[in-house]
Amino acid sequence: MSLPNIATLSTQRRREEYSPYWFDGEFSDWHRFDVGDRSYLLVTDQSRIFEIDGAAFDELVHQRGSAQTSEQILAACRIMPTKAIDDRPLESPPLRSLSLAVAQKCNLGCTYCYAQEGNFGGTAKKMPLDVALAAVDRLFADSVPGERVNLSFLGGEPLIGRNIIRAATRHAVQRGDEHAVRVGFSITTNGTLVTPEDGDFFEQHGFAVTISLDGVGETHDRQRSFKNGSGSYEQILANVRPLLAMQYRMQVSARVTVTPRNLELQKTLDTLVNLGFHSVGFSPMLASPSGRDEMEHDDLDIMLDQMVSCGREFERRMIGGGRYPFSNMVAAMQELHRGTHRPYPCGAGAGYLGVSADGGLFACHRFVDDGAGALGSLTQGIDSVQQSAWLHNRHVHRQEPCRSCWARYLCGGGCHHEVIHRGRPACDYIRGWLDYCLHAYAHLLMERPDYFVHDNSLVTSA
Repeated sequence: MSLPNIATLSTQRRREEYSPYWFDGEFSDWHRFDVGDRSYLLVTDQSRIFEIDGAAFDELVHQRGSAQTSEQILAACRIMPTKAIDDRPLESPPLRSLSLAVAQKCNLGCTYCYAQEGNFGGTAKKMPLDVALAAVDRLFADSVPGERVNLSFLGGEPLIGRNIIRAATRHAVQRGDEHAVRVGFSITTNGTLVTPEDGDFFEQHGFAVTISLDGVGETHDRQRSFKNGSGSYEQILANVRPLLAMQYRMQVSARVTVTPRNLELQKTLDTLVNLGFHSVGFSPMLASPSGRDEMEHDDLDIMLDQMVSCGREFERRMIGGGRYPFSNMVAAMQELHRGTHRPYPCGAGAGYLGVSADGGLFACHRFVDDGAGALGSLTQGIDSVQQSAWLHNRHVHRQEPCRSCWARYLCGGGCHHEVIHRGRPACDYIRGWLDYCLHAYAHLLMERPDYFVHDNSLVTSA
């Protein structure tokens, strides 16, 4: 996509060169926002952003009235027919990413854990070596030279299966060399078992390491304690500091699960950034197996205010030429600039699958041992019938109220696991966050256009 992802559009100055579009629905196919004295229009299909004559556009909408469709209003602006996303689901997508639940057990007793304290509601177990190696072989089975695949390790607490992680990683490196395929590695860990030797291994293989931290000190400990009730924060920091000091090929990030009990996001972000984490991101707890610590509408309103506060600090730092590794903001700026538009929220059930300790295949790591996301096994292969049904049913055009939402191709319909198990309590939060991000994108594009020249400028100092 050309730089920048903003074209000039005026209802008073009609120009033939604007890219054409086609729309269904009543005013759900565009979203108007203003930055300073400039007005912009996000066109839902293809996620394109136009600078508009705001007064003229408003007059056009007023004159046409609600009886006119988005198609007619936008056609009057010479935004002509084209459609990037239709109703067809993905068909037989190639597998490019696997996550291995190498240990369906955990040494923490987190109150909200989707894995139900690591064992996914069943008997605690570890992945046998032959299952891990078979999963790696499956990942490379359909790979093409020059491509990239990704292998992730999760749990429970994956470092309970440290020997499996190392063996599977080495096997993947060997298979990658044989197939001329690049391999990316990642691990999500609670940090309580990580050692400097683990750090050496992760650095050697360029792992993306994500540490689960839910705040600072006692705030974290209230949510992520050991099973005996003692806090884990200080032990995690002691274990992780050597990794933060050695990270070069590996990147050590922090992921914060947000509940009604840890809503001080700005303090958490600043503390973790100052500790040296490569990036820090937040995710609301929307679907807990026990129902505990789930975010309600009032909590999400507070979280949105906090997220916007963090985002404004991001804008300030970037405009000043600094760095502020707020990963939610970095990802949003990247996707808006690329014009990301998608019929699904992620690759779950398509190019990405989760593998249970006993070799089951599931839509993602959150669906391990959950029949709602079961898609076959390593021994029998991907169940094409189940996968086709999944991809058909989870398409955003078959989700409500997504079909009438201006944010549908940026959001993709929301996390499948959360939607299936709780519904959509976060739609207003998501729209609010995306609306802010649109404002921030236009602001940064005016003040720091060089920030968007290369993707790596989004995550490193200018």
